[in-house]
Amino acid sequence: MTSHAEDEYFAREDAEKKRQLAIAHAKEIASAEKDRLKALHHMRCPKCGMPLHHLSYHSIEVERCFACHCVVLDDHDLDDLVGHEGYWDNILRFFALKDYSEKNE
Repeated sequence: MTSHAEDEYFAREDAEKKRQLAIAHAKEIASAEKDRLKALHHMRCPKCGMPLHHLSYHSIEVERCFACHCVVLDDHDLDDLVGHEGYWDNILRFFALKDYSEKNE
């Protein structure tokens, strides 16, 4: 015959095992959902959903949507672009395909 303390101990152990299984299952579902969303949205424009295209600028890869003209930079890309001489004129000229170096007077 088991004591009340033993029953309580095994009930807590069983509950903890079930809790750990539920946490692992939730992580698995979250990971699967993250993978599903990545596959659904990978290389798609965040504004319009059309495909993004890789462009190289000073050895920096950026993505551009030719449907809505959205430009997507990774978190480090802007820092890399800033390091180039005359970067604002170059960036604006590259993305907008206009010459911003001339001042409007």
